[in-house]
Amino acid sequence: MTQLRKGSFIKRAKDISIGGALALAILSSGMMTGCSSNEEDESAYSYEETAYTKGVRSHIKEVKPGEFKITDEESVDADKSMAIVTYLDGHTDSLSTEAAKALIDKDIQNNNSYVGHHSGLSSMLLYGGMGYFLGRSMNNGYINNYRNQDNGNYARSVYSNPATYNKSQSVAQQVNASRTTRTVNSRPAGGRSGFFGRSAGRSGG
Repeated sequence: MTQLRKGSFIKRAKDISIGGALALAILSSGMMTGCSSNEEDESAYSYEETAYTKGVRSHIKEVKPGEFKITDEESVDADKSMAIVTYLDGHTDSLSTEAAKALIDKDIQNNNSYVGHHSGLSSMLLYGGMGYFLGRSMNNGYINNYRNQDNGNYARSVYSNPATYNKSQSVAQQVNASRTTRTVNSRPAGGRSGFFGRSAGRSGG
């Protein structure tokens, strides 16, 4: 049997204690890093989604060939938003939000320098309540860029009279008041990582 001197035994015990403390520190660091990494992963996959429960129904009338005015606007459920256009010959069209956006985009692409300088249908859609509603979407921010170019002053001219414009402002307030937000996690299923992110599987016997 090997004999250990007292000092040697104390030194070895001290080494064991230091080694254990070091291992514990490394383990703790790994756990903290795993948790921190997991939190960072969560934020990387999360985003805030905005939605509106109220929308706009815009009534637009052709007053001269190719020239239009907004004659009325009202607040409706978001999924019932549309523009109702009455032409000089008496026939009417109902434009969905998708159709309205398509006309706005076409005008921006084909007549960029002319946007906001005419009284065509696309201007009524862009600067009226329909444009306001479309601009609330996070994917349609460019619409607001055009609407705000002259601090919103041009919007007054697309309405048939001041009373109609004032009513449109009230409608816009109702739309804005219906705003809701929620946090969406887009992480793929089974994509959690990190020390605490491993999925615990149950093994069958």
